[in-house]
Amino acid sequence: MVNGKRTLIIIPALNESGSIADVVGEVRGELPGVDVLVVDDGSTDRTAAVAAAAGARVAKLPYNLGVGGAMRLGYRYARDNDYDVAIQIDADGQHDPRYVPKLVDLLEDNDLVIGARFAGEGDYNVRGPRRWAMVMLSAVLSRVARTKLTDTTSGFRAANRRVIEMFAGWYPAEYLGDTVETLVHTARRGFRIRQVPVAMRKRMAGTPSHSPAKAMIYLGRAFAVLTLALIRR
Repeated sequence: MVNGKRTLIIIPALNESGSIADVVGEVRGELPGVDVLVVDDGSTDRTAAVAAAAGARVAKLPYNLGVGGAMRLGYRYARDNDYDVAIQIDADGQHDPRYVPKLVDLLEDNDLVIGARFAGEGDYNVRGPRRWAMVMLSAVLSRVARTKLTDTTSGFRAANRRVIEMFAGWYPAEYLGDTVETLVHTARRGFRIRQVPVAMRKRMAGTPSHSPAKAMIYLGRAFAVLTLALIRR
C-alpha cells in the first residue's frame, strides 16, 4: 500500500532485460507495500524471465502492441484485482519511485496525476523539434484539462479507481495515444487532472534513439495525434 491505498505499479517493458531487474528491485525497496506488474510487450530478449526473478508479477504479450497495448492490459489487471491506485513507471529507470507517494497524495482530490519533467524540479532537458512538440501539446492540453500541464507526454502517471475502470475498458494503442489521447479523453469526461514536479534520470541501460530526422517525424506525428484526439467523439 501507499498512503493507505492498495497500489499496483505497472511497468510496460520491451527488450529491457538490461534494466528491468534494477527497476523492479528499486520499486520494491522504496515501496515495499506495493505490487509490481511487468507487462512484457512482446520482447525478444529475457525481459520476462529477469523481471520474474526480480520479484515482479509478469504478464507476457505474444507480440509487440506498443506502450498503449501493454498499459491497457495493466489497467485491466488493476481493475480485476480491485486496486485503489495504478501507477505507470517506465522500465528504463528514468522514473524515481520515491516520487510515488507525492503522486498518490494528489489523488485525494484528483483522478489522474502526472509526474512532470518540466515543472521546476531536476535538470532534464529536451531540445529541437521534440521540445517544440511537447510545448505545443502542453499548451493545448492545458486548455482542454483546465489546469497547467507542462509534460503531457510523461509516462509517469497515477490513476485512481474511476480512471482505472475507464482505462481498462478504453485505452488507445496507437502512437502517442497512451499520452495525448488519454489526456483529452480523461479531461472531456470531467475527470480532474493535475501534475507534480519530478526529476527524471538517465536510462539505466540501452541507448535512446535521437536524430534530427526522427525528431521532425515526432513533431509531425504529435500534431496529427493531437488533431485526431480533439476531433474524435
